[in-house]
Amino acid sequence: MIPPQYPENEFERQIAVEKYQLLDTLPEESFDNITALMAVVCDVPISLVTLLDKERNFLKSHHGIPLNESPRAISFCGHAINSNDQIMIVEDARKDERFHDNPLVSEHQAVFYAGAPLVDPDGYRLGTLCVYDTKPRTLTSQQQEALIAMAQQVIRLFEAHYKNLKLEKLQKNLQQRNANLEKFAGVVSHDLKSPLAQITALTQLIEEDNQTNLDEETRQYLDYIKESSDTLRDYIDGVLKFYKTDEALRQAHSWYNTQDYFNELLGLFRADESVHFELDLLPTKMYVNKAALTQIFVNLIANAIKHNDKDQAEITIRFREQDKVYLFEVADNGPGIPEESQEAVFELFTALQSTDKFGRTSTGIGLATVKKVIDSLKGSIQLESADGNGTTFRFELPM
Repeated sequence: MIPPQYPENEFERQIAVEKYQLLDTLPEESFDNITALMAVVCDVPISLVTLLDKERNFLKSHHGIPLNESPRAISFCGHAINSNDQIMIVEDARKDERFHDNPLVSEHQAVFYAGAPLVDPDGYRLGTLCVYDTKPRTLTSQQQEALIAMAQQVIRLFEAHYKNLKLEKLQKNLQQRNANLEKFAGVVSHDLKSPLAQITALTQLIEEDNQTNLDEETRQYLDYIKESSDTLRDYIDGVLKFYKTDEALRQAHSWYNTQDYFNELLGLFRADESVHFELDLLPTKMYVNKAALTQIFVNLIANAIKHNDKDQAEITIRFREQDKVYLFEVADNGPGIPEESQEAVFELFTALQSTDKFGRTSTGIGLATVKKVIDSLKGSIQLESADGNGTTFRFELPM
C-alpha cells in the first residue's frame, strides 16, 4: 500500500476546508440526495461526499455504509485530491500497487473507486464526490460526466452554506450593534435630560427673580436658551422612542374591536379643537400588535397636525381588509410633500421643514420610526401627495 501524500499547499487547503465549518456536522438531506442519486446513476452500492481533514477522511454524506470517517492514510480520496484530473478511477484496486493491501480493499472489499475532486472557487481540493463497488467495473462517459457535474453541485452547496454562515454572523453583529446603540441612546438620553431640566429651571428662575431688571435683549437671550433646551429634549425623546420600538414589536397580537381601538387612539388628540377626524372603518375587528400599531398612528397623526397649514386640520383614517392584508390610510389636508422629497421623509433625522406650525424644531424622527415599525412587522408603506393638496400615507400589514 502507498499512503497518499499531502499536497504542497496542504496548509492553505486545510484552512479552506475549515472555512466551510462542515467537519463533524450532522447529515443533511441536500448532500444525501446527491449521494443517493449518484449510487443509482453509477449503479454502485456506495456513494460518499468526503472532506479531507488533517488526519482523517470525514464523510459528510455516506450512502451505503454506516461509517462517518476513516483514516486519511488509507483513503482513496487522499490520492484523488493529488491528481490534476477531473476524476480518478481505479477499476480494480486489488491490482493497483497503491491499494492492493489497503484495509479498505482487504477487509471491506472496496474494489472499484471513482472520485471527482471537490474544487472550491480558489482552486483548493477539499475532498471528493466518490462511488465504490465491491467488484471490478468501469464507468461510461455519461456516468463520469454526471459524477463531475454533481461534484460541482456539491461545491455550490458548500458555498451556499458558507454564505449562510456569513449572513448569520453579520446578523448577530448587527443585532449586537443595535443593542449597544439602543443602550447608548438610553444612557445618553438619561444623562442629558437632567442637565437640560436644570437649564430650563434655572432660566425660569432668572426670569422670575429679575422681572424688573432684565432688558429686552436679555429676555430674548433667555428665550433662545429655553427654545434650544426644548429642541434638544425633543431630539432626545425622539431618539429614545426610535430605539425602543423593538419593545413594542415584542408584544403579542390580540383581537380588538376596531371602533373602540380608534376611539381610544383619537382620544389622545381630541383636546385640539383645530383638528377634525373622520373615520372610515369597514372591518369591525382586527388582530394586531396594539402597541406597534399605536406607535405608527400616533406618529402619522402628530405629523399631519403639526405640519398642517390650514386653520382646521382635516384628517381621515380608513381601514380595510383585503387578501389577508390589513390596509390602513391616514389622509390630511396639509401643504403636501413635493415629489422629489417623498422618499427622503422616511430617513432618520430628515426633516423637510426646520420648524413645525407651533415653532418647534422638526427632528425628522417620527416618520423614520413609522417606517422601522412597519418594516419589522413585514408590512409596507407608501405616500401619495401633491404639493399644496394634502398627503395620504397608506400602509399595509399582514394579518
